[in-house]
Amino acid sequence: MAAPLVEFKDLAVSYGPVPALAGVSGGFLPGPTGLLGPNGAGKTTLLKTLLGFLKPDRGAMTAFGLDPAHQPLEVRRRIGYMPEVDCHLPGMTAARFVAFAAELSGLPPDEATSRAHEVLYYVGLDEARYRTVDTYSTGMKQRVKLAQALVHDPDLLLLDEPTNGLDPEGREEMLALIRDVATRREMSLILCSHLLRDVESVCERVIVLKQGEIAASGRIDELTGPRRSIYDVRVKGDASAFLTDLKDHGCDWQEGEDGYRIFMNGSAGPETVFRIAKACGVQVRHLRPGLESLEDVFLRALGHTGPEAVPAPAGTESAR
Repeated sequence: MAAPLVEFKDLAVSYGPVPALAGVSGGFLPGPTGLLGPNGAGKTTLLKTLLGFLKPDRGAMTAFGLDPAHQPLEVRRRIGYMPEVDCHLPGMTAARFVAFAAELSGLPPDEATSRAHEVLYYVGLDEARYRTVDTYSTGMKQRVKLAQALVHDPDLLLLDEPTNGLDPEGREEMLALIRDVATRREMSLILCSHLLRDVESVCERVIVLKQGEIAASGRIDELTGPRRSIYDVRVKGDASAFLTDLKDHGCDWQEGEDGYRIFMNGSAGPETVFRIAKACGVQVRHLRPGLESLEDVFLRALGHTGPEAVPAPAGTESAR
């Protein structure tokens, strides 16, 4: 396994008497990682500490082998940041704005200008690069924010709600760009988003924070593997008695577009489903182990279980 780009051990940070991080340990490996958690979980505090804006009360953090608390500028030069809020300067063209961001990162003016044009072409704004950013649509403003984060070719990219305010088509185009950054350009990134399916479509790993502690972390494909206690079921016949009997046996269920997702009680397995269905005169037409989504993992990590933890339809998911 590759060495982490960022490591933190027993990291505690507080705002006066209010603790924000309560001795967390972990790290961000090379590649795309999702950072999740409800409001107040400590996500922003962790990133501010990484950027050197906050100093730990105890513990330590290193980024690229550097200490952000004592070498903040060296760390920031190696990080690209796409903020959630607009960050352009009024009256400035995209080409000049991105070049200015490159100069702030340490590139000489000529190289900054050249890099600005290259990266604006990459994000699809080459024909609009001489327009002022004030005249851009929401989707174009998101792209120019991504461009200024990429312009100095950072070792780590921080993306804060990169699909914020985008329509479905714009959202998919932005996610395709981010996936290309992570795969073809092989750039490591940390994606903070309240849209869990965005994280699931881009990232290999995830860290879930809860009340200043790590509630879950690891590879998404391992965290969302098949779970014997969850089954996706389709039945033929009147399902009302069948579902009522499932409840009486301590099982929960959630209706979906094409059947039911059943959460079994304890060590109960598919034989319980077939036995109850037979007793109720219902035919089971389809049964397979359910595959958890990242939303299931997220809600379980926060202590939510049962049918209320089943992911909502696409477009309604939230993790803030």
